[in-house]
Amino acid sequence: MSDPDSGRAPQANGASVAERRKGKSSRRGKRKRGGPARPNAYSAEANQTGSSSPVATRPIDNDAGSPAKKRKRRRRARGGAHDGAQHTSPTQQQASGAQERRAAAEHGHASSHKSGKNRRKHRSKRGLQGRPLVHEKTAQIVAPAAPVATEHAPARNDHHDRNASPQRRDGHAPHHHADGDYRPVDLYAALDLGTNNCRLLIAQPTRPGQFRVVDAFSRIVRLGEGLGASGRLSSDAMDRAVEALRVCAGKLKTREIRRMRLIATEACRAAENGEAFLARVTEETGLRLEIIDRETEARLAVSGCSSLVGPEARSVVLFDIGGGSSEIAVIRIGENRSSRLANHITHWTSLPVGVVTLSERHGGRDVTPELFETMVREVEGMLERFDCPPVQGAARDSGDFHLIGTSGTVTTLAGVHLDLPRYDRRRVDGVWLSDDEVTAMQSKLLSWDFAGRAANPCIGPDRADLVLAGCAILEAIRRRWPSPRMRVADRGLREGLLTDMMADDGVWRRGRSRRGHRPKDMKGPQA
Repeated sequence: MSDPDSGRAPQANGASVAERRKGKSSRRGKRKRGGPARPNAYSAEANQTGSSSPVATRPIDNDAGSPAKKRKRRRRARGGAHDGAQHTSPTQQQASGAQERRAAAEHGHASSHKSGKNRRKHRSKRGLQGRPLVHEKTAQIVAPAAPVATEHAPARNDHHDRNASPQRRDGHAPHHHADGDYRPVDLYAALDLGTNNCRLLIAQPTRPGQFRVVDAFSRIVRLGEGLGASGRLSSDAMDRAVEALRVCAGKLKTREIRRMRLIATEACRAAENGEAFLARVTEETGLRLEIIDRETEARLAVSGCSSLVGPEARSVVLFDIGGGSSEIAVIRIGENRSSRLANHITHWTSLPVGVVTLSERHGGRDVTPELFETMVREVEGMLERFDCPPVQGAARDSGDFHLIGTSGTVTTLAGVHLDLPRYDRRRVDGVWLSDDEVTAMQSKLLSWDFAGRAANPCIGPDRADLVLAGCAILEAIRRRWPSPRMRVADRGLREGLLTDMMADDGVWRRGRSRRGHRPKDMKGPQA
């Protein structure tokens, strides 16, 4: 057998194999210490004995990067594994070389074919997006005390979520990463049980600061019905909420959720039997909900709408008109803008009034202009007790200040303004409304009777008696902080929960370790 570049090749099972093994470790050691490589064993024997054997007289190429040297190193790596190596096919030789390289990588030896960039990229067994190989699942679902019948998802119109993304819903399919391992995608879940709605959102992180909705659920349960008069949650309201939470539990159990956070807001905060109701929820559905305070609710609302604040804005007033309370946050953005908008909150308040409580006090079916003004003045009196200095730029001719509204009230106004045949989140979320347009929409709704509001596809019979109470709260906020424009946000606490969990886990930061990390604000049971 001859080598076209370097003459006759050494024998595969003769003395040349043994001779090649002599000095292999010595040359490697000298290269690691930075010293010169030991002369080839063939050349040393030729100089001492003058042998004319094919092995001893083989020509030497002093160029370390020549093709002959490269082929010699490859044969040496394959032939030095055992004495008397047998001839193997090229496919077997490649497989053997791959196994040796993998074994060397496991023991921390750098392979010559890998560059330093690849070694840095795969350090600590992390994938391309800085994602660890082993995922921990945070369990906030416990086994119910009694078997609960599985409730299949009802028809589309019963489960229609105004906040659900129209994108694909196949996020539970596994991903194949560049390093060849097989692991499921990171899914996060957020549940918000409010005074009027029960909402669930399951999402997968995508680009920095964003995520893709995998599954969503929303149902009007009116948990706070009659709460203002009795101070307790009624039996019918609790039954409606438990049925909705059973559906949420079924959705969560069918997916591998990395982390979830399940919260309850004003209705459970204010009710005397709020804690007892949550104990019943855990017993019947397996879900453990936490009651958050008003400050946390305000911060979550801000976190969920952070992407809607433009780069030119210097001051923003963000409000969330809920069923039993309304959160307001004053945000001032300086030169050094934080990636988390909630860090810029300077003042906040939570008004103990929402669309459900206000409409129950004054009536929401037959609202006259005089009754509407009465509701506005009541909310204005609550805002007068909010100790907040005037917001810089809060004037009708200022371009660096605006309002952001996140609630069913403002999304309804936007849908009516756009004259949508049916509610479309893609067209509503992020839309701008001028001050004159908001005034015109409120006047139009006030001119309709209950049947006219219920017939509008963006309102419906479930919200027809609540929307004008929400408009009264909005009008009081607009009078306190006049602004030439308002941005509509079809998002809220669920999006804030998801954003905070993903940011705490570092899913949007490359190369940042998340192993063993537990956020400080992660409440509830931990796995």
